[in-house]
Amino acid sequence: MELIQENPDLSAYLAADDVIDHDHPLVREAAARLARKAEHSYSYARLAFEFVRDAIPHSQDSGDPRVTWRASDVLEQGTGICYAKAHALAALLRAEDIPTALCYQKFEAVHGLVAVRLNGAWHRQDPRGNKPGVDARFSLDGERLAFAPDPESNELDYPVLYAEPHPAVLAALKAAPDRPYLCKTLPTAL
Repeated sequence: MELIQENPDLSAYLAADDVIDHDHPLVREAAARLARKAEHSYSYARLAFEFVRDAIPHSQDSGDPRVTWRASDVLEQGTGICYAKAHALAALLRAEDIPTALCYQKFEAVHGLVAVRLNGAWHRQDPRGNKPGVDARFSLDGERLAFAPDPESNELDYPVLYAEPHPAVLAALKAAPDRPYLCKTLPTAL
């Protein structure tokens, strides 16, 4: 699948905003802590991915009712669904000048992940968190995502790489008082 930048300006994929707030002290501290362990951009990106995937539980898997959407809140509260975890990973990567996009897949509901630009190309990564039947890994050599769409079931990969969260995703996150409510209002398509 060919990935398509929504914005042709690569600097858009390094920007901070209300959601991917990589200028926030919590994000900067986490990025600095990870950067001290990394030898180069690839190792930093892998460490950041593994940190978000493994140290921040997916709230649906853990039963946490809290809804987070801002990267700094995900780090502070230590929880989030796929979209929120993607926002946190994007912020950590952008904090170290690694262009990062938000991207999506369509299953029963829309699933969020990221694409990181390393070695001159975009590579999708899924930090949702592993569990039985899910084994997502950081890879620049073939995708190791949590889920593979089944086209016969009307599932698909959206090819667009967004610099900011899709409005439907962000609206659902912001409107949800808790995760059970959010699960009923997740977007089913973009």
